[in-house]
Amino acid sequence: MKLTREYEINYLKENGYEADFTKLEYSINKGVWGTSVGGKETLCSATNLPDTAYPSQLQKEGTESLEIEFRNGEVVGVNGEAVCGVAAINKLEAIGSAWAIGRDTHVGDTIVGIKGRVGFEAAAPMLIIKAHELLEKHTLTKWQQYWKDQLGTWYGMFMHEAMYSEPVMRDIEKFLENSQRNVSGKVFITLRPYTFTLVGIESEHDLMNAKFAEYGEMNNAWTADDVKGFTKITSMPLKIYHAVNDEE
Repeated sequence: MKLTREYEINYLKENGYEADFTKLEYSINKGVWGTSVGGKETLCSATNLPDTAYPSQLQKEGTESLEIEFRNGEVVGVNGEAVCGVAAINKLEAIGSAWAIGRDTHVGDTIVGIKGRVGFEAAAPMLIIKAHELLEKHTLTKWQQYWKDQLGTWYGMFMHEAMYSEPVMRDIEKFLENSQRNVSGKVFITLRPYTFTLVGIESEHDLMNAKFAEYGEMNNAWTADDVKGFTKITSMPLKIYHAVNDEE
């Protein structure tokens, strides 16, 4: 019927429904993986939600240290306590929401072709995703990271557009699952009002290994002569291209 929020509120008033309609200015939907907040400012592209629109308000000052432990890409501990699954999400949400962490505005493409905009607060997902991402940077190879990003984007899009039963989803899941076999370790985070800092990681699978080389410092794995040969081989495709296409 193309009913606007304003029309609905006026209809309720006209029919004797008395309430504090200021609380109805936003549509708030709370779930395990975060809370969406939509209405007013999110209906156009130039404005953002005020602080008061978010259900969780800042409760702490200063800083707080947080440790998240992962095993095969899954959270298995928070601050030294063994916890996983929904319980881990809830625990991290309680910790992060007290710092008003995880607020942002999402702009997405819908399956019917229009763009949508909604505010959200999701302390636990933001902490988990960024911590997991940092651990992956240390434990995955360059090309594992690249293809996981590509396939992850496709998987998320297909999931959002109700394509979960598409067989390719099972194929992508196999890759994603296999990519996590070495994503184990601890991630250290500093929390502060409205934001957080990823301090570092600790993992037996950390590929940033000083036995081979230290970035910007000393290397133990090759010599100057090795570099000369490497440079020649690496540049060969470009030499061939520009020799054939010398007009460029």
